[in-house]
Amino acid sequence: MAYRVCPLFAAIGAALGICGFSIGRNLASYPDVRINKVDRQAGYLENFTEGDQYYQNALHKFVDGRTPHIFPGLNESLGFSK
Repeated sequence: MAYRVCPLFAAIGAALGICGFSIGRNLASYPDVRINKVDRQAGYLENFTEGDQYYQNALHKFVDGRTPHIFPGLNESLGFSK
């Protein structure tokens, strides 16, 4: 295998890993996905606490209330901060 192909394989592997993680997370914990037959027969579920628990995950709690700047120091030095 040529050494020039390795970054391509790494990028494709990382993209497939991210997609697999996202699909697995949604299948395992998304409140609207019902895999077994009993849950599918229930029809429309009004379990709002389960949806709130899915929405208020650890990442959302971490970034909630923070400014959405990638480089806050650069923004302040250039005068673009609020």
